Amino acid sequence: MMILRTSIASAKHVATRKFTQSASRKGAYDESIHNLLINQDTRVICQGFTGKAGTFHAREAIDYGTKMMGGVSPKKAGQVHLDLPVFGSVKEAMRETKANASVIYVPPVIAVNAILEAIENEVGLIVCVAEGIPEADQIKIIHALRSQSKSRFLGPNCPGIINPLGCKIGIQPSHIYKSGNIGIVSRSGTLSYESAAQITGVGLGQSLCIGIGGDPFPGTQHIDAIKVLLDDARTEGIVFIGEIGGYMEEEAADYIYNYNKSLPNPKPIVGFIAGSTAPSERRMGHAGALITGGKGAASHKVAALSRAGVIMVESPSRIGSEMSKVEWQ
Repeated sequence: MMILRTSIASAKHVATRKFTQSASRKGAYDESIHNLLINQDTRVICQGFTGKAGTFHAREAIDYGTKMMGGVSPKKAGQVHLDLPVFGSVKEAMRETKANASVIYVPPVIAVNAILEAIENEVGLIVCVAEGIPEADQIKIIHALRSQSKSRFLGPNCPGIINPLGCKIGIQPSHIYKSGNIGIVSRSGTLSYESAAQITGVGLGQSLCIGIGGDPFPGTQHIDAIKVLLDDARTEGIVFIGEIGGYMEEEAADYIYNYNKSLPNPKPIVGFIAGSTAPSERRMGHAGALITGGKGAASHKVAALSRAGVIMVESPSRIGSEMSKVEWQ
């Protein structure tokens, strides 16, 4: 009953929230994709800062070299936590720290309010790792994102984003990463870790690793990450990890075909699609990993990506070895 009351209160709060309309034209949200290019100068705040998860992962980020500027915990505003200030609201935190990114560690039932507050205050990059955010709340978030161009949202249900030069926004195991020239985009957190470890193992390292999450309504899709990585000077090759369900991989494949293949020196891309043996109409792990009506199957995605010139592997264990075979320009 308490959860139901909280959900109702949350819905009423969302309904009355007024967003700063930084842009209302069609496609304006696409302008925020470059906010994914985090680096060692990115200034990060944490929403849910003093909670167990927020404390643990904020400390890990600080140890990695991330510029954590403080955090938001309304009931503990004015205190100091991890030697950093605690603020009562995102508005106050942004004013005092000039942060350009926020990572959110709050329960899924109230995550929508934290995300919308960050959008309202035009935080450049918003990362939410929470799993189990109601789909109705996810739709509200997408609607808010598409009404503006200042904030880019990564998640929900994602591991976050990491630049091995010294910025970790999320829950990644930092020891597997090293600075290099391979970008990674993945719906699966576990497979993004596996591929990063392999890339490190073959001596290449990573430029930027983007975990987009496995929920049905992600704030950032494969095509967004691919656009960023193809235009990033530090990224010379890309690991692309998808899974069954939806059309994100096919849309990204079309972009790769039309853009990457037209470049004088196309960037090599190694890809893997999880869920090739999954039965139809049965959700496999992630909420978005569902084949319905014969659509969203792994075979369709593999075919589209292969046509675009992506080197597809049948097992994630081959990602590193295939990338190491590339003859770099």
